Amino acid sequence: LCPLDGRYRGRVAPVRAYFSELALIRYRVRVEVEYLVALRTVVPVLRELFADETTVAKWRAIATGFSIADARRCKAIEKVTNHDVKAVEYFLKERYDAEINTMSSE
Repeated sequence: LCPLDGRYRGRVAPVRAYFSELALIRYRVRVEVEYLVALRTVVPVLRELFADETTVAKWRAIATGFSIADARRCKAIEKVTNHDVKAVEYFLKERYDAEINTMSSE
């Protein structure tokens, strides 16, 4: 945790949603999802992965529905990878395998 989550919590309450550890991870997830969505215009394999707007919406729902449990999962992955951004990538891969890929193969 950073000082914004701890000793300065009361002073920074109005901006906690943007500058806390949870917010950092949440926005990293959002950036990664939007990066993938944007790349679909130039990377052929991503065109297939994001073939329709329903799939894009499912990916974006991962970011918009990001929870404390999701952040904890990212932190658990980070302990193994020792890399915070890589942990977000692995988290998104897990969610893809569990939710998006299974739904599209049914």
